[in-house]
Amino acid sequence: MAVKSKSREPLPRKPKSVSNAEEKIRVRAYELYEQRGMIDGHALDDWLQAEAEIVGKRGQPSVRRRKPK
Repeated sequence: MAVKSKSREPLPRKPKSVSNAEEKIRVRAYELYEQRGMIDGHALDDWLQAEAEIVGKRGQPSVRRRKPK
């Protein structure tokens, strides 16, 4: 008896900016791993730090404001 296969609908794509941010986070997390001496067991810490650095930059204004006197 033959089984009908489900239709193959393409999966929705992530917005390009999400993919780009995710790639930057991945690269930065690996840099942190290398800086630690490539010691295992800190992948989540590295990812979260990289994410905070990358995503945090996106939310900051590009022009610095003067401190009030």
